[in-house]
Order: sequence, then C-alpha cells, then structure tokens
Amino acid sequence: MCAMPFVRVIELYQQRIQWLLQDSRKVFGLIKGTKVGLVVDVSSISHGPRLWGFQKDLLSLIDEQLCYKKQLYCLSFSTEISPLWEMYLFLFSSPRLHEARQWIQQLEPGQGCNLLKALKHVLMVKELNSLVLIVGSCPDQSLEILSDYARQCMLGRKLQTHAVTYDCSNPAVVKNLAEAVRGCYHCYSSKGENFDSSDVHLLLQESQKAKNLLKSIKQTFQRRMGAPSNFLLKPPKHEGPLVIQTPCVLARTSTDWLKTNGLKAKKLNLYQVLAPNAFSPVEGFVPILKKTVSSTLHEKAMMQFEWYDGTVKNIHVDLPVLYNYQKLLAKMVRIYEKRIDWLSVASRRIWGSVCERRVVILVDISVTNSMYIIHIQHCLRLLLEEQMSNKDYFNIIANMLRDWSRNFVSALRRAVEVDFKDKDKHESQGLYLLTTGIPDQEAVSIITGFATLLFAEVLICSFMSVSSV
Repeated sequence: MCAMPFVRVIELYQQRIQWLLQDSRKVFGLIKGTKVGLVVDVSSISHGPRLWGFQKDLLSLIDEQLCYKKQLYCLSFSTEISPLWEMYLFLFSSPRLHEARQWIQQLEPGQGCNLLKALKHVLMVKELNSLVLIVGSCPDQSLEILSDYARQCMLGRKLQTHAVTYDCSNPAVVKNLAEAVRGCYHCYSSKGENFDSSDVHLLLQESQKAKNLLKSIKQTFQRRMGAPSNFLLKPPKHEGPLVIQTPCVLARTSTDWLKTNGLKAKKLNLYQVLAPNAFSPVEGFVPILKKTVSSTLHEKAMMQFEWYDGTVKNIHVDLPVLYNYQKLLAKMVRIYEKRIDWLSVASRRIWGSVCERRVVILVDISVTNSMYIIHIQHCLRLLLEEQMSNKDYFNIIANMLRDWSRNFVSALRRAVEVDFKDKDKHESQGLYLLTTGIPDQEAVSIITGFATLLFAEVLICSFMSVSSV
C-alpha cells in the first residue's frame, strides 16, 4: 500500500487546522448557515480594555464572516434581553451592516446570564438556519433545563447551533448544551488557556487515524525490509552473459493481429455466414385479390432470425454449411489459445509484446523495491534477450530515488527531453514502466499526459500484473 496518499491527507488536515486558527475563526470558530441568529452574552464583560477587546473581536466576526450571510438577527442578553431589530430577519445590506457594527460598539455590561430567556426569544424567529451563542459566564439555568427546552424548540427544524465560550471560567455547561443539540462548540481564551473546538477536534481525530495507518504501513515496510535481500533465489544463469535471441515472429499488438486473424477478417462472423441465405420478409399488393399480402414462412425450410440492425430475416439453414462453420470456429479458437499461450510465457508474460521500434523503459528501483532487485534484474534480462535485438533504439532509465511516486517525474522528463527528442523520425515508440504495483492516480495521469504529447504507447508492468494505460 502506498503511503503518499496518507501523507498528503495529513498535510491537508494540518493546513485546514491552521486556517481555522486564524483571524475571527480562532476566536469564534467557523460560522455555518446563511440565516444567522447572533446571541451575545454581556454579563461577564466590564468597562475598559476587556470590553474593547470583546467589541473588537465581534467587529472582526461581522467583517470576516457574518457580512457574507444572507440574513442576520442580533440579540444581546444578561438578566434581560436586548434585540437589535424586531422579530424578523433583515437582508444583510450595507445599512444593516452599519447598524450591526454600531450595535456592537454600544454594548454595555450587564448582570446575570439568563440564557434561557435569550433562547426563548431567538428561537421564535422561525427563518433561522444557524444559531450562534457567544457566552462569557456560566448560565443561570442548569444544563437539563436549557437542553430540554432547546431540543423541544428545535424538533423538526434544520437549525445548526454554534456555541462559543469567550473567556469563560466554567465552559462545561455551554459545551454540553452544544453536544445535547448536536451542534458545534468553540472555547476561546484570550490568555491562550484551555482552547477547545469541535471542528478542530474532528480534524485532529481524522489526522490521528491517518497517522496510525501511516505508522502501520511503515512498520510493515520495515518488517519486509528486515528480511535479507538474498532470501529470494536467483534464477538459473542469472549472472551469466546475455544470450541474445532474434525474434522469429514479427511483434504485433493483439489489436493489430486481430485485424487479419479476427472472426470478421476471416469472414467467420455469424451474420457474414448467414447472409447468403438470409431474406427480408416480402410484402406486396396482389391485384387479383385486391389487397396487400405478406410472405409466409415455411417452418421446415426457413426460420426467423433477428439481424444485427434489429430487423427480422427469414433464414435458410444449410446444415453442411453450418457444420463446416463449426469446424472453422473450433480451428480459430485453437489459434487464439495458441496466441494467448505465446503471450503468457517468458518476457511477454511480464512486458507483453514489445512492438514499437523505439522503446524507453522506466524502472522503479527505489528503497521500497530493494528486496526485489533480483526479480527486477531478471525481468530486464529476459526483455533484453528476447525482444530488444531488432529495435532501432532503446534505453533503460532507473529511478534510484527514495520515493518513486514523487520523483519518477525526473526520470520521465529525462525520457522526454533526451530519448524522445526527435520523435517524428521514428515509426513507433513505446514507454514502459516497471514497478512492484500500480502507481497512484497522479503518476498514471502524468505518464499518460506525456505519452499523448509524444504519440507513444504506455504500458505499466507490475510484478503482480500487466495493465495497459
């Protein structure tokens, strides 16, 4: 299993976490929904720097996130509630944005945290699809009362709850309330203490899963690498000189071979055989009968058969012809089996039939494949002995870098810039990749992209399989 997808996912999670810890998202989290109810607790703030810092953070929330919402409803509370507007949502336009900013700048400290009263008021606004609670102190009501009321009012509504504790000394009640209504939770402290966020926590969980899988892959790899490389037996005459063979059969792809040996080329297609004795039904007007009549079918002489174009033909079945057709089909089956057997032995079993006049071979000998070096050498030896003697040009490029999936591009660039430089002068050219498995999709996409530009055939050869791209 390739480790690179897990590495990329972990990097993606880390980037997402860093993004969530910037600007207003660090203080209040990521606000979801399009029709937002903003409920702000002013019971814990006091005059002076603490109030100014809180107002500054709220203004950032308006400018960076809430200004992009469609509609907004604002409410502050302590012992009593103080809504900015009446009991309906306004489209968030420039005048409303100015009013919301002005409302934040005019917030005044209060006494008590009557969260239940604030919930009763804001949940009457039925158009909301997102509720943001910003709480700075422990609510006056218990968790059971708050959660029971919130669940009853939200029953059957698609309302996302986003609970934020801002410099709160006892955030447990608000956090548990968010969990009770299946909402999101974000805990912020200006002193950098006890930071918590359900969004960040979810990403950390997924990142840890990926890290555990990556660790398991590395441990598996280390166990495999711990085995001695000479454990694999060397094939006979592995270290002897190459025995070059001149191919006695012209190398052809199966597609090209079937153009002369396929059923259609041999005129053994079923419709081709039946065509001489196939007749369309006849329909005509008989003057003496003064009506249109259709031809009838004599079952002993003919039978009806659906043709390839969907029409129905009357077929006369000639038994000697049919018997001869069966013999010819059996003969063609034997020919096809013989070609399959020929393709399944020696170097063709690994590389297929190398038909191109100009061939470039990319070999993966990265650290991952070091224990398979004997097999790699044997694969190349068979290819050189059996299929390369009649080529106009060939080259072998070995990738010795640590990470094949990231660094094979350098080997591919070498093939393009040097080996395929004068590609127009050659009749045909092929690019072959030898690896211990199927490369990741990014590698395949890059290879096929280069091959398209070069008008070259591409074959990915694996120790386990051979697949044409």
